[in-house]
Amino acid sequence: MKATPTAKKKAPTAAAKKKTDSKAVKENLGAIQTLAEFMATAGELSPEQRDQIIDQALILLEDFYVHLPLKRAMHAIEPVQRLKLLKQRQQNLSERAFHDEMISVYTHLRDLHTNYILPEPYRSRTAFVPFRLEAFFENGKRRYLVTQVSATVNDPNFKVGVVITHWNNIPIDRAVELNAEREAGSNLEARHARGVSAMTTRWMGMSLPPDEEKVSIRYLDGNKSREIEFEWQVVMPDTPATGVDLLGAQGNTAWHLGVDAKTEIERRILKLLFAPEAMACERRMANRSMNLLSAAAGNQPDEDDLAVVSTMPDVFSSFRTVETSQGEFGYIRIRTFNVSDDQTFIDEFIRLVRLLPQNGLIIDVRGNGGGLLPAGERLLQLLTPKRIEPARLHFINSPWTLKLCETNESLSHWKDSISQSVQTAAQFSQGFPILDPEDYNDIGQKYQGSVVLITDAMCYSTTDIFAAGFQDHEIGKILGTDNNTGAGGANVWTHDLLQQLLTDSPLQALPNGVSFRVAIRRTTRVGARAGVPVEDLGVTPDFTHPITKNDLLNGNVDLIEEAARIIKQKMDPAASLQAQLVVSNNQLSITATTKNVARVDVYLGTRPLSSLEVTDGETSFTLPKPAGNGNAIELRGYRNDQLVAATRLNFSN
Repeated sequence: MKATPTAKKKAPTAAAKKKTDSKAVKENLGAIQTLAEFMATAGELSPEQRDQIIDQALILLEDFYVHLPLKRAMHAIEPVQRLKLLKQRQQNLSERAFHDEMISVYTHLRDLHTNYILPEPYRSRTAFVPFRLEAFFENGKRRYLVTQVSATVNDPNFKVGVVITHWNNIPIDRAVELNAEREAGSNLEARHARGVSAMTTRWMGMSLPPDEEKVSIRYLDGNKSREIEFEWQVVMPDTPATGVDLLGAQGNTAWHLGVDAKTEIERRILKLLFAPEAMACERRMANRSMNLLSAAAGNQPDEDDLAVVSTMPDVFSSFRTVETSQGEFGYIRIRTFNVSDDQTFIDEFIRLVRLLPQNGLIIDVRGNGGGLLPAGERLLQLLTPKRIEPARLHFINSPWTLKLCETNESLSHWKDSISQSVQTAAQFSQGFPILDPEDYNDIGQKYQGSVVLITDAMCYSTTDIFAAGFQDHEIGKILGTDNNTGAGGANVWTHDLLQQLLTDSPLQALPNGVSFRVAIRRTTRVGARAGVPVEDLGVTPDFTHPITKNDLLNGNVDLIEEAARIIKQKMDPAASLQAQLVVSNNQLSITATTKNVARVDVYLGTRPLSSLEVTDGETSFTLPKPAGNGNAIELRGYRNDQLVAATRLNFSN
């Protein structure tokens, strides 16, 4: 019997969709104030509270801040003296001038990990104008395009694709340049990228409100010059459905963060403003995960849905097959490493890449401000047959970092070298990874095709460390839309966490929600660049592709085409090594399927079990079942004596 076709729903008109989206955006944002309305609610700190804030800042910078010697040298700054002078003069400053000076001290560190967090009501609010601005290059000149417009904007002429020429009567490039100087990027590229972002979105936990209540925009609609004016608006967004509270994380998550909080919080605001459908998807997936954890829940995964949507849509915003002139390849966008559980993140990545072509993969981490350090570093093993050597982390040597390591068992590795610094006069402790080295190698390679990584100057912290590891292990080539990453190389802790861990220290509770974040452990690279710090130096890409107007308006089409060209150009004959295992009568029967592999070596941990020559196709062999020493063997495939692929097989002892 022939099935009756399901009637297709009529697509909503553009006007109806705009009305629906506008309603969704307003629901996402909640109560909206004008800047003037918000400023009328802001309170003031007493002189005593200001002194307390400055004293706590001095303790963090002098006794815990790992990058202080580097920042003094690279940026010719003296933040400690600035704070001491501020303490002497603060009673003569207005509330805004006091916060301005505190922000300036931290901005000039050029360190997005080490921050002064303003009191309430600033820290829970974000100021915005209802569109997004992005830079592109045309005929070698940088220009600025409107790439997103909130559904709440009613002027039909101000739309995606118009080019901004002036901001408050200042030529736009100069306006961005002035704004960039107030941002804390570690290099000029990072500073400019953050300057562009802050033109339209500012989390007031680290940025004071704009000086102007309104912005006047001059723009080109085709060849016609037009003007429009927007009021700055202020919102207090709800807690996100997924991810980690970056200022209030608990447990191991709080210990293992590497993230630019400002970029991450503002990324969330952009979703609220411009992606109501993505927000709805995120909530749906969060509810689905909660339901699946409940034994009484009858909801089951929709496998068709999961073929096109990640269970972590805020993290993996896009995964798909891309068609290029070089062939079909996989593409996956990792927006953030801000996850509460690195294993769930790893498992979902494995699931997604299995749905994509296996000959080549483009991983896009542009705009990723970082998150959980183990999530980024443990991901590396999935992309290479090589053993991963994790980045090393170092404390600055001080009496209080020694006390920290003496009183916390998980930090005991660092204790001896900090203690010895009295004799050696070393500035930094010996370096150790956050986790046991085996934790970075406990899964093995899952994707055996060629990989290209796309970065930009907004990549920071965990993302910087991931990109450094990608380069240091020679996993593939890096394609940058800027000439450097954001150059953030540290593990960041909050003032609250340090206060909890050091109960007898001079660290004290702060007034009105004021807080600090501090780079507590710096990271250094491995491999050919062993010992080189990530902070301020970042990761230089192998190739660069300045973003085009076509990229911004048509889904990064030129950028993806360039990444595909690099895969095709640099791709060795694709190696593949898959295997199946049958266990019977204390014997392992293995069938290996290989392509472009000449030899397969079999290991149990570091112990070699067998080596055999192979040709393309299936090769079967048997081994005695090993006793003890774990329950996994690894098959390593070689071509011309070079390791090109690996796979693991699990069995029960």
